[in-house]
Amino acid sequence: MSLNPVAMSNHAPTVLALDFDGVLCNGMKEYFQTAWRAYCNIWQPEDSTPPNGLAERFYRTRPVIETGWEMPLLVRSLLLNIPEADILLHWAAIANQQAATDGVAAAQLANEIDEVRDRWITTDVKSWLAEHEFYPGIIPQLQTWLTSPLEVIIISTKEGRFIQQLLQQHSVDFTKLKILGKEVKRPKSETLRSLLVESNRAESIRAASIWFVEDRLQTLQAVCQQADLNEVKLFLAAWGYNTQAERASTAHEPDIHLLSLQQFSQALTTWL
Repeated sequence: MSLNPVAMSNHAPTVLALDFDGVLCNGMKEYFQTAWRAYCNIWQPEDSTPPNGLAERFYRTRPVIETGWEMPLLVRSLLLNIPEADILLHWAAIANQQAATDGVAAAQLANEIDEVRDRWITTDVKSWLAEHEFYPGIIPQLQTWLTSPLEVIIISTKEGRFIQQLLQQHSVDFTKLKILGKEVKRPKSETLRSLLVESNRAESIRAASIWFVEDRLQTLQAVCQQADLNEVKLFLAAWGYNTQAERASTAHEPDIHLLSLQQFSQALTTWL
């Protein structure tokens, strides 16, 4: 699947697929607030105000989370003073053990997270949206791409309507942007497969070229395992929800290119 970066350096993609949370937008504050509220509802601490420093510890360890139900468990583990280093290395085992010890199920935690978030959005969507911020340089770069022939597509597990509202706050013309959000209900690898088929059908003269930027290493590794997606160039967003160990591991992943935020704002032809 790997191609010589030098040979690839003289052309850009026809389609640029971008994850949203952790690539374009930093929703870490919202994650913590939602996780804390869910934690309080389940474990019912005496004080409903999060301790000083807990949010920062959550931000540092949040990259270990694979699915949302784990977030209240992460809060619980941090409050039990499980070392951050252990969490970063052994989160799956810690989460399963903590859930068993406290007698909470993944479904219960997932429902609580969904209910907290839905209630927040229903009662005060402005404050919910305010807990998100775009990474530096992202909005100008996105606006530049949307005035070019490049097709830009957002692939996200966040609902498309919220992505639209967040972009609208920054005067981004999302009518020129294809948004495939949570409502699509399919793995990102399947979405990329559909895009590849559609793009190759549309490109009558030359083959389509799709580049995909994602902040979760596991998602990119899953795409690597799909032989029919070996044409898709994969980039790990170094500024997103991933760990130093994951970023370092890309040195041994020839099909996954580590991308810095500074590179993201440069010409696409310089990415490889």
